[in-house]
Amino acid sequence: MEHKYNKYMDLVHNAFDVHTTPRLVKRIILILVDLCIIPFAFWAAFALRFGEWVPHTVDFWWIVIAAPLVSIPIFYAFGLYRSMLRYMGIQVGWALVKGMATSTLILTALVLFTQTQGFPRSVFIIYFSFGVLLMGGSRVLMRAYLMSVVRVHKPKDAMIIYGAGSAGVQLATALVNANDSKVVAFIDDDQAIQGNLIHGIKVFSKDKLQILIEKYSVRQILLAMPSTRKSARRRLLQSLDKFAVRVRTVPGMEDLVSGKSSVEEIQDVDVLDLLGRDSVPPDVSLLKACIENKVVMVTGAGGSIGSELCRQIIKSNPDTLVLLEQSEYALYQIEKNLLARLDEHESNIKLISVLGSVQNKFRLSQTIKACKVNTIYHAAAYKHVPLVEHNIIEGIRNNIFGTSYAAEAALENNVETFILISTDKAVRPTNLMGASKRFAELILQAYSRIDKINTRFCMVRFGNVLGSSGSVVPLFREQILSGGPVTVTHPDIIRYFMTIPEAAQLVIQASSLGHGGDVFVLDMGEPVKILDLAYRMIRLMGLEVSDEQNSEADIEIKFTGLRPGEKLYEELLIGNNVVQTPHPRIQRAEEDSVSLEEIKDYMVRLDKACSHYNCELIVNLMTQVVLEYTPSKEIMDTLWFNHEHELEQAQLRPRNDKVVKLKP
Repeated sequence: MEHKYNKYMDLVHNAFDVHTTPRLVKRIILILVDLCIIPFAFWAAFALRFGEWVPHTVDFWWIVIAAPLVSIPIFYAFGLYRSMLRYMGIQVGWALVKGMATSTLILTALVLFTQTQGFPRSVFIIYFSFGVLLMGGSRVLMRAYLMSVVRVHKPKDAMIIYGAGSAGVQLATALVNANDSKVVAFIDDDQAIQGNLIHGIKVFSKDKLQILIEKYSVRQILLAMPSTRKSARRRLLQSLDKFAVRVRTVPGMEDLVSGKSSVEEIQDVDVLDLLGRDSVPPDVSLLKACIENKVVMVTGAGGSIGSELCRQIIKSNPDTLVLLEQSEYALYQIEKNLLARLDEHESNIKLISVLGSVQNKFRLSQTIKACKVNTIYHAAAYKHVPLVEHNIIEGIRNNIFGTSYAAEAALENNVETFILISTDKAVRPTNLMGASKRFAELILQAYSRIDKINTRFCMVRFGNVLGSSGSVVPLFREQILSGGPVTVTHPDIIRYFMTIPEAAQLVIQASSLGHGGDVFVLDMGEPVKILDLAYRMIRLMGLEVSDEQNSEADIEIKFTGLRPGEKLYEELLIGNNVVQTPHPRIQRAEEDSVSLEEIKDYMVRLDKACSHYNCELIVNLMTQVVLEYTPSKEIMDTLWFNHEHELEQAQLRPRNDKVVKLKP
């Protein structure tokens, strides 16, 4: 018997399940409810007007019938039956008022047109009031019922919103309407609003966080402070590290103001919030000095730094931007991106895409000459330390000879400014990539010593940029999302970080400060311990790090050992002789250089060594030019290793295997 009863109740529940009921059926139900309310509103208006429960309305029966026939089409036209009850707001209420007012006016006109005698005019005012109250109330009740059903059938995650300002209130409203989660509290540092209720949700101080998390089993904290400075956000995130909850955030104020995002678009905390610092507004005059109304060329235009340089350059209104890139796909991508931006702003900047390598001097020179280039940003380089260690010849050819060819082409064509994008790995390098970039710096320093040249050569040296290809940050995020392990090469490894846009802006401004042969060093902020970064990224995703004390936790951190040529920490200065420039985040380093004659002599010898694939000689020559270079104990180049192995096998092979034996 009980089984039959339960089966019957399931059938009843499914028949009235608000989740599966079609929208058309819900709309019909609303119309039927209004068909009942409108005549009732007229009856109530007559009853109140005459002071009787059963008023004498026999002479006016036709208006009671006409009211719903007139009103329903009007309500439909005003969109009352298109609005979703779950997201009902002030717009629905306003549509209801306008619909009832229109209905009342039309019914009044009908009474006047038919010259109905004895009809109290005040009935229409009462009818309007009752109609608004009854129809609005019915929708509020239906919405409350719908929300209660959703709450019963859909379990919610408890959330806390940090920030009770306008963004926090909008976010709370959106979450209540979405019914995917339950906001249990606001946290705000403003003592004036602590203890107040916002939409029935109490505002607490930060001191109550631990108690609230434990009481409500909170899984997420949502940051609703889009206008907070980066340094303040970083300190806040550091304070939230100790809580085992996922931290997410609303978009930044820039995206909200531009319309790219809305408050409801919750996203994971960007690593920029973990490492970011308050930006220094760029000096517009420095940004434009080498770009505005000039022909600018970017080598390696499709790379991480090169592509951002291009995006920043078009903001300063060059006459022409020349993109030089050896990867067809990368060139296509950056060209498409820039064309979209230029079309959006209806810009007249000319864009020239050139497929080519900096190792082709003739191609370089012809491009510079044909386009009449004024400024070159040389970003083309192989930058991944392990890859260059395993491909020594190509690393030397691209980073050293490519820079030399580009500099010579610039000199031959009277380019005004040539800027090399260098790296902190060029300082006391322990790998070929860093040594090759230091060699490239020495080439430009040597060329800048030539008398009466028309080209200013300068170099800009900085550390890791967030989000670039091969960066540790996207790698960590990918590893966390896939369940780990998160791989760190060494527990003590430290790196500097900077955002790509900030680095590109500083490079452009530094190029305007150069006099010739300058080595500019960018202020990278505080160094970051990579292990701490991994821990914080895991914690802010609401996960626990697995270790000896907590082996059942979510994500393991695995140490893989330093890669070939990798250092525990990077430096930006070879010596201590540094001068501050007018820009607070750009310094000029005074460093030793090598004469042009010596540079050319070593390049001839390097060229021969590369042609003979003599990696051992290449490394030896590099140590003679870059005196601070400390190479690895063994050469890691893959082809060189195989070549050495073949030579070793040939030496061990018996000589008589080449002797031709004659038949007896």
